Amino acid sequence: MRAARVWPGAEGGLLVIQDIDVPTPGGQEVLIRVRASGINLGEIKYQREHRTGDPMTAGVEFAGEVAEVGDKVEGWRTGDRVMGHGRGCHAQYVVASPFALMPVPDDVSWVEAAAFPNVFITAHDALVSNGELKPGETVFINGASGGVGMAATMTAKALGAGCVIVSSRSAHKLERLAAFGADVGIDASREVQHEAIMAATDGGGVDVIIDTIGGTVFEENVSCLAVKGRLVNLARLGGGQFGRTDINRLWLNRLKLMGATFRTRTESERLACIQACARDLLSHFRAGGLRLPIDRTFPLDAIADAYAYLARSEHMGKVVLTAD
Repeated sequence: MRAARVWPGAEGGLLVIQDIDVPTPGGQEVLIRVRASGINLGEIKYQREHRTGDPMTAGVEFAGEVAEVGDKVEGWRTGDRVMGHGRGCHAQYVVASPFALMPVPDDVSWVEAAAFPNVFITAHDALVSNGELKPGETVFINGASGGVGMAATMTAKALGAGCVIVSSRSAHKLERLAAFGADVGIDASREVQHEAIMAATDGGGVDVIIDTIGGTVFEENVSCLAVKGRLVNLARLGGGQFGRTDINRLWLNRLKLMGATFRTRTESERLACIQACARDLLSHFRAGGLRLPIDRTFPLDAIADAYAYLARSEHMGKVVLTAD
């Protein structure tokens, strides 16, 4: 089968397309014929950091048909349309746990399905498992025009958030975000975040912040939280360090500050996140909601071009590989 492999190098991993053996599923695994696979910024970061160790197949999400089922697997059969979260997904076949799979409706394209798993699992984990979002609460999402940011915007609205506030440095992208559930848009290139959020919340602040920027906005994020507010950091596009913050605010407002990542999750924790997302979001997906716009598609052999395009951050929505 064809697979996108990352070979370690002193200056970062080298991305190449290779022919490798089709993986064999174990008794508690499922083999999927991959038809499409979403691309995420995290995969580009992993490639750049892959300086030592063994070569690896890239990719963390996929959509396709079940090709083979292990003899101890229940609930799935050959030919089922599925999407899922895993490892080594930028390939023509992938092996996954049956608990990492979700059904794909017949009226959903492979490309649409491949755009769902990683960003919506991440957004759900941030908003629900960590952010403890309740219906009617107010949410702020910065860097909202990225895949996870858009998924968080749509998920918050689907789960009953009272007001969803988003920020971006692009006025054009803010206009588009309104169609995906954003109630208030903040132009980060010219507006002061704290002032805009307080104006939108009558001075009360927001209950949940989903942060993809990190250090450069940490103090301002904390200042925007309501009493008992929760700040969930997913990425550090603005750096991982931050300056001083007033711990009295943390104490007085009873705030919760959390980081969320799959890097330190156990396998059982990862699968639990997938199942929780499926429990809460698949009904919305089946009904036609929670569909990210597809910015561009690339064939598997052009994955280097796809990575370069994604790294320029000119896209809005999902970039997807087709593996046929």
